[in-house]
Amino acid sequence: MEQSNSLHEGVTLYNQKKYSDALAFFLGLPEDSSIDNIELAYYIGLCHAKLERYDDALLYLEQVVTSGKSLDRILQCRFLLAVIYAISGRRRLANFELEKLLETGYKTASVYAAIAFVSWEQKDTQKCLEYYKKSLEADEDNISALNGLGYVLATQDKDLTQALGYCKKAVEYSPDSGACLDSLGYVYYKLGLYKEAKKYFKKAEKKLPDSEDVKEHLRLLEEVEHKR
Repeated sequence: MEQSNSLHEGVTLYNQKKYSDALAFFLGLPEDSSIDNIELAYYIGLCHAKLERYDDALLYLEQVVTSGKSLDRILQCRFLLAVIYAISGRRRLANFELEKLLETGYKTASVYAAIAFVSWEQKDTQKCLEYYKKSLEADEDNISALNGLGYVLATQDKDLTQALGYCKKAVEYSPDSGACLDSLGYVYYKLGLYKEAKKYFKKAEKKLPDSEDVKEHLRLLEEVEHKR
């Protein structure tokens, strides 16, 4: 879809990851018949999502999905809705959106990885592992699946060498991801390689200073270190 000239500055700010500035720009646009309101709603929804204002994001993304315009945008927004629903604990709605996406064949690997994440949140480890593996069958380089599968295998003390390979690959592809760094640290922790674990936990902490998971992993590591 071509971008309206009226939206161009905001889109540039968004692409530069200046999400607050982009949101202020989009919300400050005057009513203008030349602006594609669905495209505007799409970008406002994206900005809110990036800023973790999920309820606000839902309002705008749902507008795009119900508009019936631009199948590509609708599918993108369905996927974002599913992720937001999963993060915010609305798992039935997440599953509904993901099943709709599977019917269309949209980004199958990413959808499988999202189903795996929802299954993990529902404490269905078997289904979680099954869908992460399906995701990698569809796309062997899918970062979410590599990271997720490696971490879940580690939590189950299963195939730790394989888990290490998955998580190392995820970090190779996404070296600035706090989640990937934390997962790799956790696999090293499970392997008893505490020096390596600490290195990656500390890197993750810098990226995700408020993460409860990272804090818990560092606490576990400290307990082990005190006993040695």
